[in-house]
Amino acid sequence: MKRVTGIGGIFFKARDPAALAAWYRDHLGLDVGDWNGAVFPWGGEGSAPGMTIWSPFAADTAYMAPGTASFMVNFRVADLDALLPVLRAEGCDVVDRTEVSEQGKFGWVIDPEGNKVELWEPPAGQ
Repeated sequence: MKRVTGIGGIFFKARDPAALAAWYRDHLGLDVGDWNGAVFPWGGEGSAPGMTIWSPFAADTAYMAPGTASFMVNFRVADLDALLPVLRAEGCDVVDRTEVSEQGKFGWVIDPEGNKVELWEPPAGQ
């Protein structure tokens, strides 16, 4: 079974996400959107289309809880519904909820160091 197929995003806490995003825009050339994040599209001839998201979050965000780190990696997965039960059976600390939206399906697992890891199954064609 395919598990992780790529990095979907890198999310991290910042004291001032808007100012930090502007710094990355002004000094490193990131194409930062109104939501203070940037999208890096990838894929080309012979490669599947996709993207990686870069986004600072407010320092007090609860989105990364119960993880204890100031960052969270989002991994693309091929089949979230098949993967989560396998991870549970392997003894992994899988967060007991998922989300489905127009952006795809999301689930989470806590690694042995206490980091929350986001698992993302993109919608078809992304």
